[in-house]
Amino acid sequence: MRKNNMMFLAALSLSCSILFSSCVGSFAMFNRLSAWNQNVSSKFVNELIFVAMNIIPVYGVAYLADALVINSIEFWTGSNPMASVGDVKKVKGNNGNYMVETLENGYTISKEGEEVALDLIYNNDTNTWNVVTEDQVSELLKMNNDGTAQLYLPNGASTTVTLDAQGVLAAHQLVESGLYFAAR
Repeated sequence: MRKNNMMFLAALSLSCSILFSSCVGSFAMFNRLSAWNQNVSSKFVNELIFVAMNIIPVYGVAYLADALVINSIEFWTGSNPMASVGDVKKVKGNNGNYMVETLENGYTISKEGEEVALDLIYNNDTNTWNVVTEDQVSELLKMNNDGTAQLYLPNGASTTVTLDAQGVLAAHQLVESGLYFAAR
């Protein structure tokens, strides 16, 4: 009898470890609520809102909804239902500030003060990132299933790079130097 209970617990533990592995998620709802609270006003008002949201259990409900529903959807579908489509962030670059707007399938990037923009669009069917301007669509890179990406270079050639810091450095060097050789 005791052996059967031990076997059941072992099987249950293994099942849970497979079902619940890497299902942490981004906790988008809770993080948005927290970010909103931190940017409301002074630190005293923020603290009052924080205490009130813990008494009413707004934070607890948001955390529970993230943990049980939203993060599970994100894990199984690969996309977060709380994704921030339409959000615009300001990014400081070497030659000015850029506005990056989140789209449903990519990003729109424009330089601050200029009307010209380009879109970085992900095509789920072909597993590619494309650069879209007013009159042209160009493939930028194709994600491979082996941990690499096919990078399409400005001269029309392509090369395979790894999806790590070394691959990013190789891609940067290829584009900046004008020397196009295989980086693998």
